[in-house]
Amino acid sequence: MSITDEELALAAAQAGAAVVRAMWGTSLTRFAKSADDFATVADVEAEKAILGVIRAARPDDAVTGEESGRAGRDGAERMWLVDPLCGTRNYAARTMLVAVNVALRVGSTTTAAACAEPFAGEVFWTDGAHAYVRRDAVDEPLTPSAESRLVDVNLDPPFPNAPDFLAARLLADPGFAERFHPRVVSSTLAVAWVATGRRAAYVTDGHLRDSVHFASGIAVCQAAGCVVTGIHGEPLHTGAGGLVVAADRDTHTALLEITARAHR
Repeated sequence: MSITDEELALAAAQAGAAVVRAMWGTSLTRFAKSADDFATVADVEAEKAILGVIRAARPDDAVTGEESGRAGRDGAERMWLVDPLCGTRNYAARTMLVAVNVALRVGSTTTAAACAEPFAGEVFWTDGAHAYVRRDAVDEPLTPSAESRLVDVNLDPPFPNAPDFLAARLLADPGFAERFHPRVVSSTLAVAWVATGRRAAYVTDGHLRDSVHFASGIAVCQAAGCVVTGIHGEPLHTGAGGLVVAADRDTHTALLEITARAHR
């Protein structure tokens, strides 16, 4: 039986989430990726599970995995972007704020994506046109809202626009404190939360084109109707880069004004 791309993204993310849950609380072997970054055996095993699902259904598609790198034909029109455990440091410290991200890019467009929250049993997903959350095999449309006034700020490096722009400066801006309440989840799970109304916005620096970390959350938010731009309001993946995802236009405008001050 054939499977749609969006159902495949869902199945792959759920397979990775199952591994993440199963290995929770165990003794995790770590693999150094740089002087200040690491993966765990859970990252590796979750990625294997995800790639197994994708390759069984779409053997000719290319894949870029956070842990295994790129595989498939050069110049492939279809590319799967896989982040098997976003929030590795959280997970290794036994903090349940993690996500499993799977996205399909066809040409320059993300056409299907899923962001699984392993411990809540939720998957935020999109077919490229609409956004949903799946719980217990039931789908509900996602509706962004700024009511919480909670804004997640990514404080993790790299900071390509430093020293001119640092997201941490937002936290010290009086206008930010007057209107919003900062949060730091340290997982791109918080990007998807903007589409659900659990966050009013998300802000990060960085060059995010084809990012295995951000592709699924961005796609879900765009399909849900969030306002999604670079850090200065420019079209995504242009200019200085970075990301501002807001539940509505007013929140987005306010954050752009604050980030402009933080850029000085």
